[in-house]
Amino acid sequence: MEQQPQPYVTPQPVQPLQPHAPQTTDLPAVVEGNKPVRIAAVGDIHVRETDKGKWVDFFKAASNQADILLLCGDLTDHGYASEAQVLADEMRACTIPVVCVLGNHDHDKDEHEEIRACLMSDNVHFLDGDAVVIKNVGFAGVKGFGGGFDKYMLSMFGEVSNKAFVQEAVEEALKLEAGLSRLDNEHPEVKKIALLHYSPIKATVEGEPEAIHPFLGCSRLAEPLERQNVLACFHGHAHIGTLEGQTSKGVKVFNVAKPILQKAGFAMPFFLFDV
Repeated sequence: MEQQPQPYVTPQPVQPLQPHAPQTTDLPAVVEGNKPVRIAAVGDIHVRETDKGKWVDFFKAASNQADILLLCGDLTDHGYASEAQVLADEMRACTIPVVCVLGNHDHDKDEHEEIRACLMSDNVHFLDGDAVVIKNVGFAGVKGFGGGFDKYMLSMFGEVSNKAFVQEAVEEALKLEAGLSRLDNEHPEVKKIALLHYSPIKATVEGEPEAIHPFLGCSRLAEPLERQNVLACFHGHAHIGTLEGQTSKGVKVFNVAKPILQKAGFAMPFFLFDV
């Protein structure tokens, strides 16, 4: 019996879906009937050079259970392009479109452009302030940055270095706003999904030591989600945070860091969400 559409679902066994090609036109794809588009999402997979052959089953399972795969940053463990090449080889088993953002680990060795180049293909879309429409769903994404949450959010005050830290979060929020606005302007009919590495809310980093919360995300990232009527946001980064939360205006936020999903007992470490 066909599963009824839900706001989100855990990865129960489902009938394999047919592989879908990525959008090759500026026009959004047409969804057949009322069948939802199923998204699989995970962050912090931290692929290493020694991981050859370890991810094929993961990508096959995601392809069988979902229509689109989201990778929420920290694709590599140490930020080496050689790790990204291993991931690129593993991703050949993936037959559905993939949408990615980079994480802080991917920037660590200053090889993030090489990492993007290794992974980019007709089937793999990287977002950094831009947007893409796949199967009538719009995706906008950025890496994000730290800065703290709510009344404890760091302000633009004091030393130049402190202001530069805050400015980085401001610029990431502005890029996210730009990507979401582009979707509104060019594809006003689509539902919008946001993809981040850092968290936009405190709720999904709860469980981490409170002292490091300011380095796990920033409330500035939540503002575009609420202004642009985003359906849901996915992020990673906080390995021992909380799976689900929402912004003050009710936008659903999911921390899909791989360790979170493993701790929750997911058979395959990806979270399923129906749009």
